[in-house]
Amino acid sequence: MTHVVHPYSHRLGIIRDWKSRWFGKDTTKYVDHLRTDVLVRSWLTKRLRGMHLSVIEIERSEKQYRIMIHTSRPGMIIGRSGEGIEKLRVALKKEMHRSKIVIPQDMKLDIVEVNNPEADAAIVASMVAEGIEKRLPFRRVLKSTIEKVMANRDVMGAAIAVSGRLGGAEMARREMMKRGGIPLQTLRADIDFARDKAYMTYGVIGIKVWIYRGMKFDKKEQPK
Repeated sequence: MTHVVHPYSHRLGIIRDWKSRWFGKDTTKYVDHLRTDVLVRSWLTKRLRGMHLSVIEIERSEKQYRIMIHTSRPGMIIGRSGEGIEKLRVALKKEMHRSKIVIPQDMKLDIVEVNNPEADAAIVASMVAEGIEKRLPFRRVLKSTIEKVMANRDVMGAAIAVSGRLGGAEMARREMMKRGGIPLQTLRADIDFARDKAYMTYGVIGIKVWIYRGMKFDKKEQPK
């Protein structure tokens, strides 16, 4: 039997950092803090669906709670003169109150623009989901998306897999398209991985994306 490991968790502490970072001496509230982070992240992911979300990073100190939303479409979230971000903050506080989460006094929402969206697995997965939801032929969506990804000079290899009732077929199946190499066993290989779903009238189609962005070395080990 093979042991399939998530490419992100496999590289934590080697070339990747945690998505939630807490600073403080109080360890008694670990369960509450973890529940808050999970609920906030899942709510924001649902609320901002279709806005090409990359990752949601959370930093917590004793006095401050900071949420960093990485997206390739920051204007859609911020809105005119910051109206969108203010509405999002109010809605998030309402959701936290409804879920019986302690609302931090100093809560900050930061929008970070992703400069290279074609090299980000989560954004590529949402692009594929958009195309499939528009009823475009799934093979055409996969081919055009993977060509866009491989046209980026930072990308060394990519793979996109879709599974479900593809094209509305009676029986579910899995299709995969791959370009270049993806060394999943090499820990210093910078592999970005993401999952997404396309919601159709006849069911859900699952999407997985792997993007290989070259090797990461320490500055001391950097090859000449």
